[in-house]
Amino acid sequence: MMLAVWVPLLLPFLAAPLARRLADALPPRAAAWMLAGSAAVLAGGTLCSLGLLAAAGLLQLPPVAALGHLSLPWLTAAAPDAPFPAALAALALLALGALAVRTARRRLRELRAARAALPADAHRAEPSDSPRPDRGPSPAQHPDTRPPRASVRRSRPPAWPAALLRPAALLRPADHPLTVLDDECADAFALPGRLGRPGRPGEPGRIVVTSGMLRALSGPERSALLAHERAHLTARHHLFLALAEHAADVHPALRPLRAPLGYHLERWADEVAAARVGDRAVTARAVGRAALAASRSPWPARPRLVAAAHSGPVPRRVAALLQPRPATAPGTWLRAAAVALAACLALSTGAALEAGADLHHTVEAAQQGSGAQR
Repeated sequence: MMLAVWVPLLLPFLAAPLARRLADALPPRAAAWMLAGSAAVLAGGTLCSLGLLAAAGLLQLPPVAALGHLSLPWLTAAAPDAPFPAALAALALLALGALAVRTARRRLRELRAARAALPADAHRAEPSDSPRPDRGPSPAQHPDTRPPRASVRRSRPPAWPAALLRPAALLRPADHPLTVLDDECADAFALPGRLGRPGRPGEPGRIVVTSGMLRALSGPERSALLAHERAHLTARHHLFLALAEHAADVHPALRPLRAPLGYHLERWADEVAAARVGDRAVTARAVGRAALAASRSPWPARPRLVAAAHSGPVPRRVAALLQPRPATAPGTWLRAAAVALAACLALSTGAALEAGADLHHTVEAAQQGSGAQR
């Protein structure tokens, strides 16, 4: 076990660069799944190895050995150097657990703060753009989500051009509510929903956009912006980002995967928006103008975990949108990189399983040694 258990701790230093290089040659959706899956497998192997190391040393404690009917002299003779790495592994697991709790609590606080910053009537906005037969539009609805036409309350008299889109129509078929904030700060993002629990109903994910952002874009560009944010919610990209953040906390070699994953998630949403709008140039202009507007006056309450159309390396995204739709060209290098990455992931998983099986055989042998001593 003492050899196999170290393999999952070392392989991320080789597999992470391979995953980054391979992601650049894949379409955005495949690249995002590949990066997230690699991070999950490598982080899981790291945690398994640390747990096995800690367990091997824990078995040599007299109370644990007596509880499991293990032969302590046999265990000490079989692995005399186990206590030191076990102590380090236990400390690492405690630190990782505390770090994971702190990260999760921080992100949840940010999401709660963002929801609390929304107007109270935003939670009752409805995605349907046709009036209901039983009752008219609720007065609590924001004007931009109220049928039959969209508008934005402005502090200045000029009216919106006729090209302003109906946001409710853009929500189909995903049916994600739209919240328009009367704020001069320019921002737009996909706010994840939350699960229901006793005493609190669940909430769907919603698209949040400020009036300042809408003023910065033309009608077709607003369509591309909302389609982009809806793509984030539909594919649950916030879970990808959360996975990458926790994996980076587990192993330092996985930290470089966060930025590429965020970029490919944005590219994934860009491609969905371009297909929905039917014009890649319009989507590219929407991304560029949204980024310029948000850089001047971003909304301060936007959580770090949420995805936004103006995130990531915007010039690179715009350049990709101005090119034809990306397609995978399986060349020799791509196949070799994919095989090498798959081998790293399989080796990490296999080594963790082998180390676990070795520890199980060690426990059985120690129990037999304890029975022989009796």
